[in-house]
Amino acid sequence: MITKPKARKFRIKRSTPAPSAENANPSERKVDAAPAPHPSEPSVSARRDTADAPQPPRPRPEQAAQPKPAAPAEPPAPRARDGDVSSAREVEGELDIDAIRREGLTGRQLRMARRVAQKHGLAPTSDFDAVRLLRAQGIDPFQRSNMLELVVPHNDEEPIESGIGGLPARTDQGKGDDVKLPQTVPLGRETLPSTKLSPTERRTREISEIQREITRRRQKKLGLLLTRLAFFVMLPTFLAGYYFYQIATPMYGTKSEFLILQADNQGGSGLGGLLTGTQFATSQDSIAVQSYLQSKDAMLRLDRDVGFKSHFTQDFIDPIQRLEDTPTNEQAYKLYKKNIKVGYDPTEGVLRMEVVAADPDVSAQFSRSLIGYAEDRVNSLSQQKRGDQMADAEASFKNAEAERRMAQEQLVNLQLQGATLDPEAVIAGLRSQINSVELQLLDKDLQLAALLDNPRPNQSRVDGVRGDIRRLNAQLEDLNARMTDVSQGENSLAQLSVNIQMAQADLATRDMLLQSALQQMEQTRMEANRQVRYLTTSVEPVPSQEATYPRSFENTILAFLIFAGIYLMISLTASILREQVTS
Repeated sequence: MITKPKARKFRIKRSTPAPSAENANPSERKVDAAPAPHPSEPSVSARRDTADAPQPPRPRPEQAAQPKPAAPAEPPAPRARDGDVSSAREVEGELDIDAIRREGLTGRQLRMARRVAQKHGLAPTSDFDAVRLLRAQGIDPFQRSNMLELVVPHNDEEPIESGIGGLPARTDQGKGDDVKLPQTVPLGRETLPSTKLSPTERRTREISEIQREITRRRQKKLGLLLTRLAFFVMLPTFLAGYYFYQIATPMYGTKSEFLILQADNQGGSGLGGLLTGTQFATSQDSIAVQSYLQSKDAMLRLDRDVGFKSHFTQDFIDPIQRLEDTPTNEQAYKLYKKNIKVGYDPTEGVLRMEVVAADPDVSAQFSRSLIGYAEDRVNSLSQQKRGDQMADAEASFKNAEAERRMAQEQLVNLQLQGATLDPEAVIAGLRSQINSVELQLLDKDLQLAALLDNPRPNQSRVDGVRGDIRRLNAQLEDLNARMTDVSQGENSLAQLSVNIQMAQADLATRDMLLQSALQQMEQTRMEANRQVRYLTTSVEPVPSQEATYPRSFENTILAFLIFAGIYLMISLTASILREQVTS
């Protein structure tokens, strides 16, 4: 954007009365009858140069308002020339202007020459005069340059003489001429600055007012913002810092570390054997101990043993960290969770505990007591687990032993019922006896047949053999009867033998079950011994010599960030709601 050059407006008036024709210098003679030129009209030479220019400058509003004189119907009679008489210097300048006019310069080149002349502080009367003046000073009027450099800032402290068309007036200096054309300072009347502003000045003033209003508005908003920040962020941060640095009671922290280990599993196999000796084998116990140390039960036990509540109700502790004289369990537990911090690292299997108290020795005592509670809890957990496993194994062994005893008693009763310890042997004996009698009877029958084959048998021998046969048949019948009694009936030896065999098989089965239960109980006992958990302390609690809390600087910065975040969230929410309401 190119800003038009600014120039002050002055009325043109003669500084001295016009001299008479007889006494006037030929170069300065003027005609009294000629009317005074209008303040806004240019001189004769300026009018001639402007009329010959291809693009004349736009007339000012004051000039456009004046009516133009009517052209004469016919040329007037020859008379003496009136108006200003040009000097030799002006005539030379007009010749140069005529030569420049014949060069055929374009309107754009002429306007560029006028801007370059204004930039260098010259006062041309026309565009061609601007080219002449620039060439006279050795400046190329058509040299390309940044258009923003053509705008010359107006300096109110240095007065600029107004010329034709609102441009600075040209002052003739040289050749002894001391007359300035046109006159810029009117004489004989009081001149005051005009109250009317040009559109450019009025626009500049309005822009300045808008800029000042924007500046005042921004300063006001910035002041309100700083006030809100001071009230909602800085003041709470200052109060928090004052509490941490001046009021807060020094607290001493005691740190300790301990692990829960498992006994080595020499005979373990499977997944249990793979996890033995790692942190995963005792992770559940570690988590259980961590939960117990952070529970209300541990707090109540610590209060019964070492007086947790009485320590934090002392008068030298600040009101924020101090308990009431008779605090409830819930209030004490809230402070307990704040001052007793237990963390579990699953990658290493380490339990880290920090106990905070107002006295370093008391803090160490609290820490040792809690470690003892954790050890008791670990022992109780492993003991309960081992007890459950051993109870099941022992119950199974006792049941197998009782059933085996019952089977053995049943076998003994069956043996006593048959009055023999071996029914099979009795049956076998009977069978052997029957076979033996049958052999003897067959032998006697053959002997009797041999005797009877004799024509004159010995009657006594025949009677003897017949008596032996009769006795053997009786014996055989008796043995067969006994065998029949043994093999038939519910109480026969055969049935008794079958019952005894079944009882013996049952006894053998109970023996195997008893042996298996005994082996299982032994394995359970070994497994229970391998599952023993024990707590080992890797870092013993040591009393601190310097206060651990409060961390004044870190807590103050944290309070500032918290208040700033709260203010930011509230302000963003309010802005969004305001935009939604006004849209």
